[in-house]
Formats: sequence, structure tokens, C-alpha cells
Amino acid sequence: MIFRDRKDAGERLALALIHYKKENPVVLAIPRGGTEVGFEVAKALNADFDLLIARKLPFPDNPESGFGAIAEDGSLYIIPYYAQILDPKLVEAIVEYQKDEIVRRIEVLRGGRPITQIAGRTVILVDDGIAMGSTMHAAIEFCKHHGASKIVVAAPVASPRVKAELENIVDDVVVLSTPYDFMAVADAYENWYDVSDEEVLSIMRSWQEWKLRHTEQSL
Repeated sequence: MIFRDRKDAGERLALALIHYKKENPVVLAIPRGGTEVGFEVAKALNADFDLLIARKLPFPDNPESGFGAIAEDGSLYIIPYYAQILDPKLVEAIVEYQKDEIVRRIEVLRGGRPITQIAGRTVILVDDGIAMGSTMHAAIEFCKHHGASKIVVAAPVASPRVKAELENIVDDVVVLSTPYDFMAVADAYENWYDVSDEEVLSIMRSWQEWKLRHTEQSL
């Protein structure tokens, strides 16, 4: 399955999640790439929408790949194999660097405000794709720590292995495409590009405008 862009992927993913609309869910997108996908899902489900900041822990010599991830509350996930072989001091240094970036992103992308409360609610975690799964693992731990009553992982594309792995630790996993020869999330998109902070902020402004219009129409 090939998606035109993140908007197309979000619209299609929303159709597969529409049965959650009755649960008044919170959609948490993992920026930057998950923002537009989550925006489309939140609109379709008339759900609360926010950004959950989580960061991959990259290898120093290969920043495109990672050995784990950390969420904004400090929830940490390290791939078990790497937890055994990596120098703890190296891991600590990378974790501290990403903590600083998380603080920056909370300030820039969320205006420094706290994330939407999720205790006792159904949470739908959205990204534009799941490769290794580390960032999603950290986001799941965040949701568990903050008392979500149900956790749903949703993405347009993921590796079959990671999808199966996540199904063991959350209530539901909704993935539209799981190619057996999965190599990279970008391969599932015709129009793939790195998302900037400015684009995330533009999407969040569009969300506020949509929510305002929707509220006025319902009065």
C-alpha cells in the first residue's frame, strides 16, 4: 500500500479507527512526522488532539538508526540487546542530550504547556510509520505511567515484526500496511519529506481553527 502523503495516510487510517469515536478518545501524535497523520485522525473521530514528545536514542556513528527512545516524562525504552552491550556512560550521555531536545520541543511545539490529561481515557498513539518501534515503546510507557484506560497504537505502515511485538503490550494495534519486505517508512509514501517545526505549528493552528469552527457549529 502506497500513500500519496501524510494527509492521505491520516485520512485512510482514520477510517480504520472510526469505531473508537464513541469512546471519546485522546489522539496523541508523535512529532514531527506523526502530526499531520494524527490531525486527520482527530478530526474524523472528533477527538481531543495533542502532541506527545518522544525522541529516538541514536547511535553516534549512525544517527538514522537508534537503540531506544525516551518520552517527555522520562519513560525510557532500550532495545534489550543494546542494553547489554552498550557503554552505560554513552547511553547516559545520549539520553541527556535527547532530554534537552525534548524540553526544546515542548517549549516550541506545545508552547511549554502540559500535555492533555489522559488518565482514565482511551488514547490513540499515532505516528506516520513504525520501523524499529522504540519511539512507540517509550510513548506506550508514558501512557501507562499516566493512567490511560486503553492504549491503541495506530500507524499507516509498520514492519510485521514490530506490529506483532506491540500487539502484546497494548489493547489494539491498527496498521494499514505491513509489507513483508519492509525496509523504511519512507518507502510507503509517494511524497516523503522531513517535517519542520514550522509545519507542525501550522498543523496545530489548523487544529485549533477546526475545533473552534466545529464547536460553533454544534452550538
